[in-house]
Amino acid sequence: GGGVISVEVSAIKNIGIDALLEMVLLVAEMLELKANPKRPALGTILEAKVEKGRGPVATVLIENGSLHIGDPVAAGATYGRVRAMFNSHGKKIKQAGPASAVEITGLNDVPTAGDKFYATEEEKHARAMAEKRQAELRVSTLRKTPHISLEDLFNQISQGQIKDLNIIVKADAHGSVEALKTSLSKLTNEEVRVNVIHANVGTITESDILLASASNAIIIGFNVRPSAVVASLAENEGVDLKTYRIIYEAINDVESAMKGMLAPEFKEVILGHAEVRNVFKITGAGTIAGC
Repeated sequence: GGGVISVEVSAIKNIGIDALLEMVLLVAEMLELKANPKRPALGTILEAKVEKGRGPVATVLIENGSLHIGDPVAAGATYGRVRAMFNSHGKKIKQAGPASAVEITGLNDVPTAGDKFYATEEEKHARAMAEKRQAELRVSTLRKTPHISLEDLFNQISQGQIKDLNIIVKADAHGSVEALKTSLSKLTNEEVRVNVIHANVGTITESDILLASASNAIIIGFNVRPSAVVASLAENEGVDLKTYRIIYEAINDVESAMKGMLAPEFKEVILGHAEVRNVFKITGAGTIAGC
């Protein structure tokens, strides 16, 4: 009798799905929910990640308009052209209309889940929108304070120097980002407040180091690694950069540092770096990198 339709659904008993779909159509008809398929696409980023060999991959829910291969797009602080598009069955498609959920490649970086997604007529418009968003994010997160590391965190807390612990989180998927962000925020106590000032998907970049340097933050990477240039910049800027493959190790290290009990167990020593000059594909052997 209220304004919300209720439908009993059970996957185990296989009941209610048809009724649910009927009610969705009924609500759409009653509320006159209509979209224009002839305009440029507008939607929301549902999920985004970095995939080996494909680069940034984003799942987009198109709310209005149609998206085509080659369309210039902007999503949050990222932009690019739609290089490939896949439907919910993983099949390659050339265009998608309103109410479609599609996976796209071609963005210059990984957008954030929840970012608004726009298709534009020209790539320069998409780039301008992304750069404006980047500038807004930079202004909102920059804070100038002295540097800190996990190892000396407890000493500074004891001396009353630290009230806020700023952390930047980078991971390989949004699920990992959200899990780390939530778990680290729960470590806040009466002496120190844990602030995750930036959390995103993708490798650790130079802009992350500069943000950490300006905002006195510690960088925690999960299943991502910095390049040699980024690691060198972090060392020069005095930024504490930690990488982990198990979420609980990251949480335990931060918790131990806050209690003054962090003991380094091992240190990763980089023995050398190689630059890939050419790639050869050989039948039976796979792909060979000439370095």
